[in-house]
Amino acid sequence: MRYTLMHLSDVHAGPPFDPHLAAQVVREAQALRPDLVIISGDFVQRADIQRQWKTIKAFLTELPEPRLYVPGNHDVPLFNPFQRLFKPLEVYKRELTAEINPVFTWPGLVVVGGNSAHGATIDGGKVDKEQLATLERTFKQQPSGTCRVAVLHHHVINPPGAEGRRKIQNADAVVQLFDRCEVDLLLCGHVHISYVGTTLDVLPNLQRGTIICQSGTTTSRRGKGRERGKNSYNVIEIDEHAIRIGQHLYLDDIGRFACVGEHIFPKRSSGAYLLPREEQVIAADRRVPNP
Repeated sequence: MRYTLMHLSDVHAGPPFDPHLAAQVVREAQALRPDLVIISGDFVQRADIQRQWKTIKAFLTELPEPRLYVPGNHDVPLFNPFQRLFKPLEVYKRELTAEINPVFTWPGLVVVGGNSAHGATIDGGKVDKEQLATLERTFKQQPSGTCRVAVLHHHVINPPGAEGRRKIQNADAVVQLFDRCEVDLLLCGHVHISYVGTTLDVLPNLQRGTIICQSGTTTSRRGKGRERGKNSYNVIEIDEHAIRIGQHLYLDDIGRFACVGEHIFPKRSSGAYLLPREEQVIAADRRVPNP
């Protein structure tokens, strides 16, 4: 098996949205023809403004199918206090999808979306008890050996350049759930900075940890930290034994997104947590005898 996922985030239709970049993302997505396009939240800048939903829906329809969406904090109304507190995702459900826990399955792979956006705070996220239970139940229903991928908007660790940002309030509970459910990979966004790491950076005593793949902002002018004024997305390739992540950054001098970094991890669901020799990219490692 071999699957390709394209991971976008924080597209922010509205004043920060860059139509030129959006058109380039569409061209590259159509050329890539991924098995699934994932957008991890913040579709609009202000959920109260109807024309921003119209803009983002026009963009989304140009992307290949199937597509998986999860809401972000900007997809919750800001100017209507009642709606923000008591019906925070009503507009999102009406404009994009009523499914808060989308699930895509193929032989050997499941991708499960969850909701970390709510109306109680402006910036931070939380995965409530109902969402935690839904995610755990969905992952545990999968056959043994299935590669499990989770998608949330908010992050569980602040990458360099995002110190002090509000991550998921109950990040430890989320991280422990993913480890318990043997989730291979978490896709997220929110802070507009790309990052690849592991949940072992949050809780070092986990069994194996979960790979973290964070996208910066894909189509807005709101890049932060080292990605100020920059845009990014990720391409993830999953096969029998490994997960490869390509971090793509828009480069002005060539007028397109380019892969500026690659990461390869063993797939925990494939058995022994190691890269088979044929998957290793460092020649010296392939020469060392097995113990």
